[in-house]
Amino acid sequence: MKNAFPFKRKNYQLMIIGLAMIILGFTIIGLDGEPHGFGFMGLTLGPIVTLGGFMFQFYAIFHQPKN
Repeated sequence: MKNAFPFKRKNYQLMIIGLAMIILGFTIIGLDGEPHGFGFMGLTLGPIVTLGGFMFQFYAIFHQPKN
C-alpha cells in the first residue's frame, strides 16, 4: 500500500522548525525600535533569519530520511 502522506515524519518536523525560523525573522523585523524598521534588526538581522528559514524549508522538503 502506498503511503498516504507525501513526506515522512522527519520532513514534517524539519518543516515546523523552518516555519518557526520564518516567524522569528518577521518578529525580529517587527521589534526594531527605529522608525519604519530602518535599524539593524529590521534591515539586517530579521531578513537574514527569515531567509535562513526559507532555505531550511527547501532542505526539509528535499530531505530523504534513511529507512
